[in-house]
Amino acid sequence: MAETQGNEAARNGTAQNEAGLGQAGPNGAVLSGAGPEENGALLGGGEAFRAEGGTFQGEERREPSRPRLAMCRCLSLLYRALSSSAAVYVLAIVVSLAVGAILMLVSGADVVEGYSAMIRGSVFNWKAQSFQGQIAPLTSSIFSSLPLIIAGLALALGFRGGLFNIGGTGQIIAGAIGAAWVGFQCHMPAGVHLLACLLAAVVCGGIYGFIAGFLKATTGANEVIVTIMLNSVATLGLAQLLTYQSFRRPGSGDPRSPTIDATAQLPETAPPFQINGGVVIAFLATVFVWWYLERSTWGFELRAVGANPDAAKTAGMSIGKVTTVTLTLSGALCGLAGGVTMTGDLKYLTDGVAGSTGFDAITVALLGRNRPVGTFFAGILFGAFRAGGRTMDAQADVPIDMVLILQSVIVLLIAAPAFVRWLFRLPTGENDRWRAYLAFAREKEEAAGRPESHRTLLGKPEPRKQLTRRRP
Repeated sequence: MAETQGNEAARNGTAQNEAGLGQAGPNGAVLSGAGPEENGALLGGGEAFRAEGGTFQGEERREPSRPRLAMCRCLSLLYRALSSSAAVYVLAIVVSLAVGAILMLVSGADVVEGYSAMIRGSVFNWKAQSFQGQIAPLTSSIFSSLPLIIAGLALALGFRGGLFNIGGTGQIIAGAIGAAWVGFQCHMPAGVHLLACLLAAVVCGGIYGFIAGFLKATTGANEVIVTIMLNSVATLGLAQLLTYQSFRRPGSGDPRSPTIDATAQLPETAPPFQINGGVVIAFLATVFVWWYLERSTWGFELRAVGANPDAAKTAGMSIGKVTTVTLTLSGALCGLAGGVTMTGDLKYLTDGVAGSTGFDAITVALLGRNRPVGTFFAGILFGAFRAGGRTMDAQADVPIDMVLILQSVIVLLIAAPAFVRWLFRLPTGENDRWRAYLAFAREKEEAAGRPESHRTLLGKPEPRKQLTRRRP
């Protein structure tokens, strides 16, 4: 009996000694001095590192070196950059420029001179005599991008709500008609007249967008078909309006309206710079769309409906109200783009007032990932294409249609990101073994009681997983 009790006491003492010395981790690592939670975190980091294909044979017994941590940090950042969506967009632009170069070679044009002319016409003209003339192309790019930015924000708003608004052209025409009518028929003081024109453009564009939203919400009509048909209605309606005497320029047989009053025009800069007050409007529109999407209740409902309409309906949101409001607001912004074109660029109404802005805005919104800031810079990029394309056509004998080809290739590649990743062998972001090693090293530092060590190299700590212990 005494002998049995002694053997049990010896076994208990051995177990206590093993608990005091520590537990064995992966590959024989000893986690001495660590509590249950710290041991669980370290084992979790080790398992994550092993799952990512790494090996840390003997790493637990020595402190990770600073060069190794710095290298892992750089490789992890590079891996995340290559696996991001931004890399796909950048490579889409590069591929489009390469396709354009091939087409220039086939047509017999000089590729270097063609792209040099594009840069001189859109960014910096190093052949100009004065500094003002050298930086003037940048203002031309911004000037060309203003309607694209505003219309792109309008369509991005619909895309975030799960609505594919193809009616940008018709809504721009509606806004331009309203701004032109107030501009040459009404006579008001400066400032007030301009605000009245822009307000008329917003109202007319909003009403035109409301038609599509109302039909979608009440009858379930497809917004793509409805907005495309409304584009044709607006185009034919504008051609009919320009045949009426009240919309015809006196003494002219051309289908164009009278010029709007000077009090209804946006303020402009002096030559050689080409820019106007539409820059402020585009910036304010970007801020408004960001606030509406990220800070307002209606914007939250819009994003919820766009993400999962069934879940939003279960939560008590009105799908019909969100659809109507979204397309109305999208139409109002497109109408504002038409108003900016009328008061800052053309200053009279013609049958080509919308041009290709309505469809180019779709590309701008997609390239900007339907985000306000991204759409803003995507609009500037396409504005640079427009400004540079005119110079390329005039100085390098390259047709301006080359710009349309570049834009089309960009849209094609953005619509197929998997093809771009396959073409350039881009990672998918599912095997960042360097980040897993940094997490493992950070957990080992915390378990060793040195939380301040290598803080810069280890990076920002990630939330620790809570592991549950199985009861005997």
